[in-house]
Amino acid sequence: MRMTFFNLFILSLASFRLTRLLVFDKITEFIRAPFFDEIQEENEDGEVEVFYLPKKNGIKRFFGELLSCYWCTGIWTAALIVGLFYLYPVLATPVILILAVAGLAAIVELIVQFFLVS
Repeated sequence: MRMTFFNLFILSLASFRLTRLLVFDKITEFIRAPFFDEIQEENEDGEVEVFYLPKKNGIKRFFGELLSCYWCTGIWTAALIVGLFYLYPVLATPVILILAVAGLAAIVELIVQFFLVS
């Protein structure tokens, strides 16, 4: 299968969306929870701030460090998406397209929010 600019664009959007889904979105918090310790601190204004620190040891630390780094997780999601695209194109294409459309929609939403809310 030949890599075209269009394929690269779609794969990039899908990787972007999957990375954000794993690292930031509330819906996948249950995936991240076993790998982090939650620390609560009260700031100067009396508000409670919550910090998530990777676990201290072992495999949980590895995945905690990975999930706390957008760039690190992005490498692995890109590898997964490209691998699936080449190994199982018929099965992977619908999933990749859904992620790509969601990624593009997120970018469009940021642009709209920037211009309408500003």
